[in-house]
Amino acid sequence: MKVFLYIVSCLAILVSNLHAIENAPETGTPLKKALIFGVTGQDGIYLAEFLLDKNYEVHGVKRSDSKKNANCIDMLLGRNSDEKQRFVVHYGDLRDKVNTNNLICTIMPDEVYNLAAQSHVKDSFDVPAYTIDVNGLGVLHILESIRMLNTEKSIRFYQASTSELFGKVHEIPQTELTPFYPRSPYGVAKLCAHWISINYREAYNVFSCNGILFNHESPLRDETFVTRKITLAASRYKYGLQDILYIGNLNAKRDWGYAKDYVEVMWLMLQQSTPEDYVIATGINHTVREFIEQAYKYIGVDIKWYESDQNEYGIDTKTGKVIVAVKPEFFRPTEVDVVLGNAEKARNSLKWMPKTSFNELLQIMMESDLKKISKEIER
Repeated sequence: MKVFLYIVSCLAILVSNLHAIENAPETGTPLKKALIFGVTGQDGIYLAEFLLDKNYEVHGVKRSDSKKNANCIDMLLGRNSDEKQRFVVHYGDLRDKVNTNNLICTIMPDEVYNLAAQSHVKDSFDVPAYTIDVNGLGVLHILESIRMLNTEKSIRFYQASTSELFGKVHEIPQTELTPFYPRSPYGVAKLCAHWISINYREAYNVFSCNGILFNHESPLRDETFVTRKITLAASRYKYGLQDILYIGNLNAKRDWGYAKDYVEVMWLMLQQSTPEDYVIATGINHTVREFIEQAYKYIGVDIKWYESDQNEYGIDTKTGKVIVAVKPEFFRPTEVDVVLGNAEKARNSLKWMPKTSFNELLQIMMESDLKKISKEIER
């Protein structure tokens, strides 16, 4: 039975790939092919859109049970036509090395972007083995497939690394040379992926780049992440649908950028003559407290804070009602207090700089969530 299912899986992937090839344009330069693992996440959606605009044939991999950003996937599929099928969705899971290998071998992409991960830092303490399996060993499965194909086709690989590698920071700001000190199973798993990517670059000449991206947000960010949790709570408060935002560490400092700006630099890394690793950041950080204050200020609400640490809470200065309260269970077992990136290498080598400021990012997210809540009320 296992052999039969394996054969069926291979045939399904092959048929999908051949269909995409048959519908590619017949004239001009052949389309470059990109394969994106984790296409349903915010970065996957924005990257797929970016590459389609650059005339790529884009293959996106999603888990069969993933329902994230389904409307965005449908919009990308809507860009296909009878003559050109330039966006193709495949089902896969990085824990399945056979499936991963089949996808890469049949699609034969020019570029592979790994954005797939168990990406919730706090959840990684609850599911550490799963996190290590997906975020660490999953990357090894991709690299092994690329290594075996490298004599036949040169594939360029991008690995989504993270500022969580720095954890208990040794210096501020952090650069490509700052020592790593991860403080969560998520960070440890990403560190494994980071180093195995470098190892395959040095040992097997794989064109492999790590993008050490600092926090980047958007309206497509999962609603369980702190930034979306804040903008949704503020939007619901405006419409009388939520009284109190419960939050963890108000004093944590993060270097927040706009995800749509950051996917461009993923592509830029793979267009260089040599593979290298880059810190990608704005160089400016803000506390979670500041993010909350600015989000509520956007709807005309000022917050006054009382008490401190795990007893802290904030009130609406107009009504005197408590609208923000710290909840100890939202703290991580080991906190990352301050991250601040220095992206000078990316500025000099890739000519990249973030286009969107912190306030502009917050405005984009607030406008989107206010529309979302308004539409929900209308229904």
